[in-house]
Amino acid sequence: MSSTEELLKRLGVSIDTETLRLALTHRSYAYENGGIPTNERLEFLGDSILGFSVTDALYRDNPTLPEGDLAKRRSAVVSTRALAGIGRSLGIGDYIYLGQGEKLTEGKNKASILADTMEALIGATYVSNDIETARQLVMRLIGPLLQDAAALGAGTDWKTSIQELAAGRQLGSIYYAVEGSGPDHARTFVAELQIGGTPYGKGSGHSKKEAEQEAAADAWRKLSGADTAEAPSEPAAGS
Repeated sequence: MSSTEELLKRLGVSIDTETLRLALTHRSYAYENGGIPTNERLEFLGDSILGFSVTDALYRDNPTLPEGDLAKRRSAVVSTRALAGIGRSLGIGDYIYLGQGEKLTEGKNKASILADTMEALIGATYVSNDIETARQLVMRLIGPLLQDAAALGAGTDWKTSIQELAAGRQLGSIYYAVEGSGPDHARTFVAELQIGGTPYGKGSGHSKKEAEQEAAADAWRKLSGADTAEAPSEPAAGS
């Protein structure tokens, strides 16, 4: 377990020791230690603060955008995938209290655990400070994602988004070629998305689903023009 002082420095906030420990306590650790409190209540609180803060920012920054588009953008940046990405960039996994089973299966890298912990940390920031401090934390973490037009365009389910896009352009059937490597308790998967037999995107993750979502996101960006310099030539319609 790394020093929590470094974690607070990365977050740019102050959280009292007891609340911070609670925010980092996963239920697997709690169950193995006599049923102590978990971070789930703070997660519940943080989820609401996250949702409101992002909604407020989108509403103010996009005065002409319809409700449906606002909702889609909000979904994209508060998704498990987005929050887990932020958690990984901050190295949150090294600070989470996990049970032995989760440790053996690399729980510190699981998207769901990282995302839930990020929400708990937002809740803990509010409890130890005030709503404005928590909102500012959300904006520091989520702000860059709000500027990512490609990410905001597809929403949370990249596999569905790429399927709709490919169907609309009649590019052909979608296939994910997935390979796994490493020991059973720490498997890593790499996925290549092919449309009509042509490779369009690659992704990796600690589960097949995560790798496929990453590959779908990569392909969606390329086909949507966000990465046209690297986009492969589109196959003939219906191929």
